[in-house]
Amino acid sequence: MNPLDVLRDSFYFFQRNLGRIVPLCLPLVVFEALLQQLVDHSQGPQAFPGYSVIVGLLVYPLYTAALILFLDARSRGENPRTRDLLAASASLWPRFALLTAVNTLLILIGLSLYFLPGIWLMVMLAFAEYLLVLRNMQPLAAIRESMRLARGNFLRILVCILCVMGPLWLLKGASLSIYPESQNPAIALLLESIHSFLQLFTSVVLFRLFMLISEAPDNTEGNA
Repeated sequence: MNPLDVLRDSFYFFQRNLGRIVPLCLPLVVFEALLQQLVDHSQGPQAFPGYSVIVGLLVYPLYTAALILFLDARSRGENPRTRDLLAASASLWPRFALLTAVNTLLILIGLSLYFLPGIWLMVMLAFAEYLLVLRNMQPLAAIRESMRLARGNFLRILVCILCVMGPLWLLKGASLSIYPESQNPAIALLLESIHSFLQLFTSVVLFRLFMLISEAPDNTEGNA
């Protein structure tokens, strides 16, 4: 399946299930943005960047794991309750937070090495979260398996990520130029929450890719 088909199918799914995704993820997304804003205001402009990462590690694994579990359930025709998904994501939090920390560190190191290694790592690690949540892998095993699955599919994954994140990066840059964070904290919180929620569409796209690639005959045999 080419990237345009993946994006089309993912958009259709996201649109059709928006009524379930909003109550599942949006409250935690807003909470994360609020925590980030409180940390930024308390620490000032010279705040240690690691504080932002810590906030993400606290909340991001909860709503992302819940979304992945929801995507998997809906792909099998199931309709799980929101509280059950959140309870399951909470049990996955320690491993997911560790995976997020390792992925973030690797990508940041890669971006510092003339940018391109960071992009390569971002693509190669794209499936690690799904492997941890859906196949119950440990973080390092999920990273190794993600790199194996992404091998030979690099361009397809990269195109899908850029098609989603590119417009979102431009949108965020435009919104910050119109409404600087220091100008109105309430608007800044609203914009950051909207931006973070829209980024969840990337998870839907990558889930679709993950299912297609992991179920291919050669990959199925490799996992047997």
